[in-house]
Amino acid sequence: MNINIISKYLQFLRKSHNYTQDDLSKELGLSRQAVSKWETGTTIPDLEVLLRISKLYGITINDILEPKIQQQRITDFEQISTISEKELKEVLEQFDTNLLVTALMGASPETNSFCERLFPDIDFEVTRKNIGRIRIETVEDMQNQIIAMINLQAINKEI
Repeated sequence: MNINIISKYLQFLRKSHNYTQDDLSKELGLSRQAVSKWETGTTIPDLEVLLRISKLYGITINDILEPKIQQQRITDFEQISTISEKELKEVLEQFDTNLLVTALMGASPETNSFCERLFPDIDFEVTRKNIGRIRIETVEDMQNQIIAMINLQAINKEI
């Protein structure tokens, strides 16, 4: 469960159903600030509210917590270098350093170099050593989270 993905997905759901934050807050009987906090990743809705949101949008709570995001922009982690540096950096900054470095452990040297240029303040080598050995499934999961966030951001921009 990645709070950043959940927050962007909640924003996507709201916009795709033509709700403003104010409209949604009134529909759910909550404050607009609560909706804003979900969409910025400050908090996530509690279980009762998740149930009301899922009923409102006709999806399950699990769909909200583990969204299945269509591969609109990229389908493979190696394709991140096809995204503008500014946009990619904006997405990657939403992930902590360990997650980014873990995802890069399964990437090509070119993709690693590309990301290292984007984040010159991060010591990737030291971080890799601190992480140590890691299962390939974990690397793939981190890559998939980044792919999902890139695709979700692309969808949100279209709405």
